[in-house]
Amino acid sequence: MSAFLSDIPALTTQRLRLRAPVAGDWPFWRDFAATERARFIRPAEFDDGKSWRAFGHVIGHWVLRGWGSFVFTRQDDDIPLGMTGPWYPEGWPEREIGWTVWSADAEGKGYAHEAALAARAYAFDKLGWDTAVSYIDPRNVRSIALAERLGATLDTGAIAPASDEIACLVYRHPSPAHRQGEPA
Repeated sequence: MSAFLSDIPALTTQRLRLRAPVAGDWPFWRDFAATERARFIRPAEFDDGKSWRAFGHVIGHWVLRGWGSFVFTRQDDDIPLGMTGPWYPEGWPEREIGWTVWSADAEGKGYAHEAALAARAYAFDKLGWDTAVSYIDPRNVRSIALAERLGATLDTGAIAPASDEIACLVYRHPSPAHRQGEPA
């Protein structure tokens, strides 16, 4: 499959715009990745070089798969607040809906929930997924709460990605047939 970053759709919600990751997002991602708030998604030893490669992984996912995570911003500016979307790197057991909130000021305002709903609807409705999971560190209570708010339930029978770090929980999202009231 051939994909170009210019072919990435932009999604809109009531308050947000979900768009392709761009080079100008790098400083926002780097600054987030360097904080304690990123501890659940990165190894303990993390520097600018590893952060650069991780951000390249995000952009490269769009080229290799033809879809990937969206950076979300408010509709009235283009300042990145975080990232959410479909994710399935090589070796992952299942397709995932993931999220991160890069800006501490954006936490607790429902932005991640709003963005994740739109990204999940995109995965199910546009990409044709019939199932999706979220892999969550068991210590990440905020992410667990968001998964549950999205209607995802703990799936103790699902396989988590192999990791040298702590084992993660697998939250299964409701199938398209069970979703109601979501944006299409």
